[in-house]
Amino acid sequence: MVFFQSIQSVISIILMIALGYILKRQGWFDENFGKNISGLITKVALPASIFVSVLKYLTKDSLISLSGSLLFPLLGVVIGYLIAYLLVKIMKIRPGRRGIFMNAVVNANTIFIGLPLNIALFGEKALPYFLVYYVTNTVSTWAFGVFLISNDDPTKEKGSSKAKLNWKKLLPPPLLGFIVALIFLIFSIPVPSFINATLGYIGCIVTPLSLLYIGIVLYDAGLKSIRFDRDTVVALIGRFVLSPIILIGLISLGSSMFGIHLVSLLKQTLVVQSATPMLAVLPILAADAHGDVKYATNLVTTSTILFVVVVPILMTIVQYI
Repeated sequence: MVFFQSIQSVISIILMIALGYILKRQGWFDENFGKNISGLITKVALPASIFVSVLKYLTKDSLISLSGSLLFPLLGVVIGYLIAYLLVKIMKIRPGRRGIFMNAVVNANTIFIGLPLNIALFGEKALPYFLVYYVTNTVSTWAFGVFLISNDDPTKEKGSSKAKLNWKKLLPPPLLGFIVALIFLIFSIPVPSFINATLGYIGCIVTPLSLLYIGIVLYDAGLKSIRFDRDTVVALIGRFVLSPIILIGLISLGSSMFGIHLVSLLKQTLVVQSATPMLAVLPILAADAHGDVKYATNLVTTSTILFVVVVPILMTIVQYI
């Protein structure tokens, strides 16, 4: 039953992604539309959605209990980086691909795929649980992941300066929306109903626009260019198999050995988010570091398509955690 329910949820997502792909192919969107819609989602709609959802679904007590659950995705990220590093060494992945590969294994596309997927599978009541993974993923990507790609620049001479930490990236608008919402929640600051309603309406556009955006990205990437070389296949296994296995193992270990019992919806959210496709910004980061842009684009495209197969299987498995 769960398997077929998840398939139906995924089909809805596929149809909206397909709509974006078709409309882009028909010439409805110009070259700047994708960039504009991305900015609208990440800088306006998503912060509004997170602000409203935090105040709607979280309380001070539940906030305290959720803070402890951050340990699981954090440990999952650390273990993921260690495994990805070992794979880079064992497989002798060439410069220009190493940072991309490690990011592909560890960091997920939580905004454009993870969020709409979570809402489709579990509803808005699971959004606070989604934020636990989102915070971890954001810090992992911009505090460490970007360094791996920047320092893997094949054109950079040895001994040249390393990449600098970009604090603005560590505090993107969605995370700022979350922090502001926490302030309102902790200090019980009232929000006027008209502001709450306005933010709610704005937040409702996140899911459809995100999926349309993914369709546009897939069209621009070109489905005919998809390749399944060794480095791509191993990265896909790392993202869709190793990453969720690590998190499932940590959750099971925490429950059996330390008596840490997470609510079912939280466990399911964390595991599903750990197997979402690769970062949509991978090709951009690769281009900035003179890395293998085609490889990064191929990873984003293949993982976005294959997640359709992965999610129903994963949803069936998480029922038994």
